[in-house]
Amino acid sequence: MNLEIKQITAYPAFIPASLKLGAAEASTALSCMVVEVETADGVTGYGYTAITDEEVAAAIVKEVAAPNIVGLDALDRELIAERLYWLLTPRGQTGYASHVASAIDLALWDILGKVTGQPCWRLLGGARREVPLYVTFGFGAFDRDQLGDAARHLKADGVERFKMVVGHQALARRDQGRSLRSVILEDVERVRTVREAIGSDGELYVDANCSLDAGSARWLADAMRDHDVSFFEEPVRDNDIGRMRDLRERSGMRVAAGQNEGQLFRFRDLIAGGAVDVIQPNVVICGGFTAATKIAGMAQAHNVEIANGGAFPFHNMHLHAGLANGGLVEWHLISVAMCEELYKGLPQRNGSMLALPDTPGLGFEANRDALKDFASRETSRGAGKG
Repeated sequence: MNLEIKQITAYPAFIPASLKLGAAEASTALSCMVVEVETADGVTGYGYTAITDEEVAAAIVKEVAAPNIVGLDALDRELIAERLYWLLTPRGQTGYASHVASAIDLALWDILGKVTGQPCWRLLGGARREVPLYVTFGFGAFDRDQLGDAARHLKADGVERFKMVVGHQALARRDQGRSLRSVILEDVERVRTVREAIGSDGELYVDANCSLDAGSARWLADAMRDHDVSFFEEPVRDNDIGRMRDLRERSGMRVAAGQNEGQLFRFRDLIAGGAVDVIQPNVVICGGFTAATKIAGMAQAHNVEIANGGAFPFHNMHLHAGLANGGLVEWHLISVAMCEELYKGLPQRNGSMLALPDTPGLGFEANRDALKDFASRETSRGAGKG
């Protein structure tokens, strides 16, 4: 079989998504990009990236990445990953490059699965056939009452693990009339509302998305102590290693990070620097399965847990089902709604578990009509990163 890469096409998309949970409703729009890799014999793989500027990532694929890997064998994933590294990040840069590399790598694994007739989770090791989920539902668009309603709705649907946002872009929006203190005081009440809604048996996770300074994050961690938070994700700006290590040591609260990191050395430093209890490689951002397996190996060697952060469970589920040290997968309700616009045959959540498909490759197919439609629309112009 001739698996020489014949063509690479990028489809940028800015996707509106709405969410209704009982009486609670929210609307937003997020950016993503799907990459289609076609081989000489017609085997096609689809990769994905998100939380980026979709028009920039698509331009990089078209103008930089594709001209340098067309003609290579689609099974030579390490060769292609190394070429993309030196092409896009020759001096250790972070940023858009890892998004592009991730999308291409996932497409190559999709091709590998289709050629071998195996799902990616089995090619990655086949450790388990289903993965545990935590459901991200607690978005800033919900007020306190809506948060409580949404949490109760999900609990009635069999959800056992719940994640909510705190911080609410506090540092980015501090010049818009909101003080950091007012944000975190409200966060304490929101966390209390969710804890009361899910009861003492529900697991609760919070995520600041790097939106707080170290002092505010420490104050909030102390204020949440009585609400049994399972981990505090990305508590401080820049995933500052020293500040997160200090927060762990002072508060005793478990810290998680890594969902938007894009270089192996950053994961190394977060783990070795004692900054995290849970490291969160996101396969749609960190470099695909090829990079994520290396990050998981580092974590296992340091006895640090891994989990999926940054959403997009339909790609990340393969990593956590494939590897023995796989962990929680994030069922992020907005990202699930996005993927439902782009793909056919997605697996469905059953309470707090997700069964992996036996379909070769990623286990679902791109809706090419939808891809073309979204690619023809206006782009986000920087507004699609959440």
